[in-house]
Amino acid sequence: MPLSFFGKDSASQIGSPYLNVRFVKILQLCKKYPYPLKDGESIAIVQLSQALCQLGASISLLAMNTRRHWYAGKDIPPALQHYERVWTVEVDNRIRLQTAFCNLFSTRPYHVERFYSETFARKLAETLLQETFDIILMETIYLTPFAPIVRQYSRARLVLRTHNVESEIWERVAAHSPVVKRQYLQLQAQRLKRFEQQHINDGDLLAGISERDVCTFRSWGLKRPAVVVPIGVDAAAYVPDERPFHGPMKLCFIGSLDWMPNIEGLKWFLQRIWSPLLAPAFPEITFHIAGRNPPSWVSTLRMPRVHVHGEVPDAVAFLNAYPIVVVPLLAGGGMRAKIVEAMALGRVVISTSVGLEGIPARHGHEVLVADHPTAFAEAMRFCMEQGSQLVHMGRRARIFCKTHFDRTRLAKHLLFACQEVS
Repeated sequence: MPLSFFGKDSASQIGSPYLNVRFVKILQLCKKYPYPLKDGESIAIVQLSQALCQLGASISLLAMNTRRHWYAGKDIPPALQHYERVWTVEVDNRIRLQTAFCNLFSTRPYHVERFYSETFARKLAETLLQETFDIILMETIYLTPFAPIVRQYSRARLVLRTHNVESEIWERVAAHSPVVKRQYLQLQAQRLKRFEQQHINDGDLLAGISERDVCTFRSWGLKRPAVVVPIGVDAAAYVPDERPFHGPMKLCFIGSLDWMPNIEGLKWFLQRIWSPLLAPAFPEITFHIAGRNPPSWVSTLRMPRVHVHGEVPDAVAFLNAYPIVVVPLLAGGGMRAKIVEAMALGRVVISTSVGLEGIPARHGHEVLVADHPTAFAEAMRFCMEQGSQLVHMGRRARIFCKTHFDRTRLAKHLLFACQEVS
């Protein structure tokens, strides 16, 4: 039977600001505490949950508080106060050489093993015994080992939200890694692909972050209904500052610097693009780097006109301070939340095609696409020639973001898809 938590006239309200959602209870399961909002996964989780709450749903959170991304605060931060309840479970998922080596003798990918917790499993079972939910939103395929617990203790619709084709990320990272590391990562990517193929049908509905990802899962044997729910934002909350377009040209990069694709992409940009091409050709520009947990080679970087800010207190303010955002990703998948945020702020994005996956923006209109060093140099030359007129591309990017990534519209889309699941 379809879910019955919509009012009788809900189908006619798809264009209205709010759906007539009645008594919808949602439990969101996360493999990390989604705060601070400084990485794509946290942004995707919180933006969707806030939109669902605004539509009238009651949403609770059960999250791992991992050692790798530890949140030490005692109080629920303002960005998460829309949750009806918040439960956390401490999980030590730090990468250790010994456990990584021992994983060679396992069949399960190390990426999945790091997020399995008996304590989390017990807390999930306890929560489902105490409360009844209409929808359980499982964020990332890494949590599918807990799907049998959901089936045992709940009759809720289980939505598997995939943030990436995870194995594809690691295949790409492996391709750009030294030989020994490459062999290990290739093994993990193969195992992860098998795991994804085995578990993509664990939910009642798959919510993919991009059309491309959903098509990939279909080719791997996805039989369940699927819906595309990209990362959404409340564009009205992002206020562009256009003053940087009228000053000295500045570039910025921001991303989690403990995520391997970001690290490899930044290294490629500095070694292959900035040092040999951009810095000599454009002596007036500066490059600014921000991100949490930077490796030592980034923290101690000493290059002319390159400024390393480390972890910044406000990622949106950082983006707003620079007219151009570079996204030199060579590996990755799904969508880059920072690109969506940058476009909402009217920034000009220069990105590889990999970075723009899931974002159907047009080269030369809303973004600039550069897949090799000389293309980055050409894009930079274009920006310099445009000068203050570059602000018009940023304005087009903001309009594009409002049209394609409005979080309320995307949340409605997900709820309607849940309603149709039988």
